[in-house]
Amino acid sequence: MIKASLFAAGLASIVASAASADVIAGWSMPTAVAASTTGATYSYGAANSGALVSGSMLSGTHSSASTVWSSPAGNGSTYALSSNAWNVGDYYQISLATTGYFSVSVAWEQTRSSTGPAGFEAVLSVDGGSTFSSLGSYTVNQVSWSATVPVTTSSFGSLASAADNQASVIIRFKVVTAGTSTTTGTNRIDNISVNGAVLPVPSPGAVALVGLAGLVARRRR
Repeated sequence: MIKASLFAAGLASIVASAASADVIAGWSMPTAVAASTTGATYSYGAANSGALVSGSMLSGTHSSASTVWSSPAGNGSTYALSSNAWNVGDYYQISLATTGYFSVSVAWEQTRSSTGPAGFEAVLSVDGGSTFSSLGSYTVNQVSWSATVPVTTSSFGSLASAADNQASVIIRFKVVTAGTSTTTGTNRIDNISVNGAVLPVPSPGAVALVGLAGLVARRRR
């Protein structure tokens, strides 16, 4: 019981000092995509808000080189990132660091045209894109967006703890099925936000308690 109670006391002290969730990196699409932008890939740019903007990136990848990338109205914002010519496996992607943060989560908004893809899956990589794990499947509904009057279309999910305190985090929003629609229309994304709590710096007392717990455990053995 000594080992357990000392460790619990030290851990409680560390957790109690954690800050509330902050924006690590966020994209509200403040700038427009250049007219007549086509190609299989497109890089929109770094996050425009958050603590770790440097090195972040929003991009998209399609199998079709004739994909048109554009920026119609967002959901309560001037622009969104939109693209057409969707096929299964095509995706939007954000990449960022979460160094110094834990309890990481992601929020975003998507809508589609009447013939745009509906069935999506969010996937996570923390090894530079070598492997991905599923964060869950979701359906994108057809909702009318306005640059001035936002509507509720948010998707939100907690990331695996593997995303905590990482130098490289990649999240893809990819098509897995057309659902009740086809893949010939458009799909747009807006207001992407990755959030987390700052990893606390343990107080000297908390470190001493955890160290003492380990010492007691060794002596008991």
